[in-house]
Amino acid sequence: MPYTPSGFFCDRLIRERERRDGEGSLSKPLRFSGQDFTALKQECLTKKCLFEDDTFPASVESLGYKELGHKSNKVKNIVWRRPKEICENPQFIVGGASRTDICQGDLGDCWLLAAIACLTLNEKLLYRVVPQDQSYSEGYGGIFHFQFWRYGDWVDVVIDDRIPTFNNQLVFTKSAERNEFWSALLEKAYAKLHGSYEALKGGNTTEAMEDFTGGVTEFYEMKEAPKELYKIMKKALERGSMMGCSIDSLVPARFETRTVTGLVKGHAYSVTAVEESQHKASKVRLVRLRNPWGQVEWNGPWSDNSKEWVSLSKGEKDQLQHQSAEDGEFWMSFEDFKKNYTKIEICNLTPDALEDDKIHKWTVSVNEGRWVRGCSAGGCRNYPDTFWTNPQFRLCLLEEDDDSEDNEVACSFVVSLMQKNRRKERKLGANLFTIGFAIYEVPKEMHGNKQHMQKDFFLFNSSKARCKSYINLREVTQRFRLSPGEYVIIPSTYEPHQEGEFILRVFSEKRNTSEEIENRIEADHTVPAPANAGEESEEDQQFRSLFQQIAGDVSTEMEVTANELKNVLNRVVSKHKDLNTEGFSLECCRSMIALVDVSSMDGTGRLSLQEFRHLWNKIKQWQGIFRHYSSDQAGIINSYEMRNAINDAGFRLNNQLYDIITMRYANEGMNIDFDSFISCLVRLEAMFRAFQAFDQDGTIRLSVLEWLQLTMYA
Repeated sequence: MPYTPSGFFCDRLIRERERRDGEGSLSKPLRFSGQDFTALKQECLTKKCLFEDDTFPASVESLGYKELGHKSNKVKNIVWRRPKEICENPQFIVGGASRTDICQGDLGDCWLLAAIACLTLNEKLLYRVVPQDQSYSEGYGGIFHFQFWRYGDWVDVVIDDRIPTFNNQLVFTKSAERNEFWSALLEKAYAKLHGSYEALKGGNTTEAMEDFTGGVTEFYEMKEAPKELYKIMKKALERGSMMGCSIDSLVPARFETRTVTGLVKGHAYSVTAVEESQHKASKVRLVRLRNPWGQVEWNGPWSDNSKEWVSLSKGEKDQLQHQSAEDGEFWMSFEDFKKNYTKIEICNLTPDALEDDKIHKWTVSVNEGRWVRGCSAGGCRNYPDTFWTNPQFRLCLLEEDDDSEDNEVACSFVVSLMQKNRRKERKLGANLFTIGFAIYEVPKEMHGNKQHMQKDFFLFNSSKARCKSYINLREVTQRFRLSPGEYVIIPSTYEPHQEGEFILRVFSEKRNTSEEIENRIEADHTVPAPANAGEESEEDQQFRSLFQQIAGDVSTEMEVTANELKNVLNRVVSKHKDLNTEGFSLECCRSMIALVDVSSMDGTGRLSLQEFRHLWNKIKQWQGIFRHYSSDQAGIINSYEMRNAINDAGFRLNNQLYDIITMRYANEGMNIDFDSFISCLVRLEAMFRAFQAFDQDGTIRLSVLEWLQLTMYA
């Protein structure tokens, strides 16, 4: 397995193997940090000790890295305590988990808490994230666990119950009940998932909603909302979707500041109900919202103590669960909701979220990918020379919608592009990339041809659909309606050369398939035509003369070693001023000999004149390809053009192999010089030949000796 600095490819193979074993599913979540909750809890109970999590210790490192880091005054008086040290009779959950159990502390994670409030509306979802088999009485060992969806996999996160306190009060999230701790522990587990509490500062409610459900989010700007928004919201809640909203603040300094109406700008709210009620002679549409602070409420019409409630009967009030309490939850009319809030986010659930047949379900296909600098990080359509090198995903829309109108045959689907791990890598300086995607229709003559679409296709074809805009959010999502057929989705960062991982999901109510376009791995071993004895060029004559000088007398068996080959090639290549080369290395020449040495298995490590000619003809052939793609005759190839050059040389590779080649052979400027180009092709051909020698229906089986012989000599 090739080594790469990031270890991405090794990790990818491991993940694929785990998925084959069922790992990462709801029934068999991955063990975050390799921790087995059941085994660790049993160990604590056996030893009669309380669990201490050394992977997320009760220290400053777990609090943060900047505002909550070592140099911050905020952390000096923070003491980590277990609930039994904070109050008498601590409970995991008191009287069922509810929205009032979530009150924001001194951390800017209202987006997370708004999502938790939405989670409490559906017990099935809640108790999948917050397993119920946990208590402060029976079987208590100071250890708890929670489950989250993380980039395509479900993970089980284990924590101890030491929580940050100040003056014996919880610093971060707390419940309205002083002895209830499930929400504080859930926040801690989520902080562990992202590396620290500080990593949770600032975000979108949708991010946490998706991590609780594996769902996909659609955004609606109120000023551009569809006429049927009320119906959309009501239907969304009926089918188990989670919903949040906020009021944008154009001035950052005014974030989380109260307005005269009691609403807070730059702050995330949960939408917890959408109902209609009879008010006087007409029906009124109402929306119930919750402020994660657990206080500060709307004071306009339909607020807790407003006159509108007087006309409602007790039965209607009970049905709406109306309460006059400063608990952060309130009702308002749908019209006031549209006037005051800027945007709404609806997290639709995936098929695995619920099992109830009455709940709306989606068909979903999930694909992982990566943008690699110099190879597959091509940027958006504004960069035509590199855009085509981005990862490509073939989408087949197979079944049209049931409710197509006006004889229109169309398929509805939602595309979601999510960048991975940027929040966790904040402490290393990582920010969110600006990301987006475009969708192109595949010509009928190319249906079923799962080859990477080349540059010319994108130069002469416009996109069939695309995301509304490129934006620096974790996820970009949009709904489309297209005719049944084949399409290709191109996810990208806005600018080229930005390296990162992503997942691309396609959701539809009907059947679809999407998969990354991976060229079939194969090679055409074209043998260069032998030079005609009567048409030997001046260069060939010089070459023969050099060979004779180095190898010996013509009458004897002429052979050259790797060091002698190095001298010959470099003397010849040095005369080509249009090639950017530092000269072939001894290691490269050894690989060349391994490629064409017919006696290689005997280990002679030498080339005869005939083998030498064969090698030289091959190098000249590759030299022509190199010159064709050399940028501005500078004697180098841009790493993005390496795909085409390798293809012209007779090799078809997949994206993963192109990434490896770029990492292995490109310099810091993402360019490949002539000797690196030749070294790459020599290695490719040698390894293809070695594979074919052992090939058994597309796979090979090697002993350790055979494997080492191949890899050491290639």
